[in-house]
Amino acid sequence: MPKLNLDPIPQNNATGYPKPFDAEVQGRWKRRLGPVTGLTDFGASHVVLKPGAWSSQRHWHDGEDEFLVMLTGEAVLVEDDGRHIMSPGDIAAWPKGPANGHHLCNESDEDCSFIVLSGGVCTGGGYSDIDMMFTADNRYIHKDGQAYGASRV
Repeated sequence: MPKLNLDPIPQNNATGYPKPFDAEVQGRWKRRLGPVTGLTDFGASHVVLKPGAWSSQRHWHDGEDEFLVMLTGEAVLVEDDGRHIMSPGDIAAWPKGPANGHHLCNESDEDCSFIVLSGGVCTGGGYSDIDMMFTADNRYIHKDGQAYGASRV
């Protein structure tokens, strides 16, 4: 397996979240690793959170597993059962299905970074703290089914 050099892999902080839900993730910088490595059966991203940034809105997936390995810095993992400090080497995993909303928040004064892997089929999911769901075709909708007019990136 070839060693990856992260530097030439483009970073972006794009989000499809509709306003005002996009504000908290503006300091999230992602590198999609799958396209540059040829991986096709699961997603892999290198993520940097600037101080104050969130990894996402607190969410869960109906059809996708997630696995996270903390690399540098410190973040707070927020789940239904509370807040947990994540430090380098810490691991978190979320199986598809349970509606245990989760995200990381960088409440420190320094950048933090992690690798996140995902696998399965996007069948939808939701957001614990806001009136938003996502669909299998990557649309955002209100919990009553009304469309936001924004798509997942």
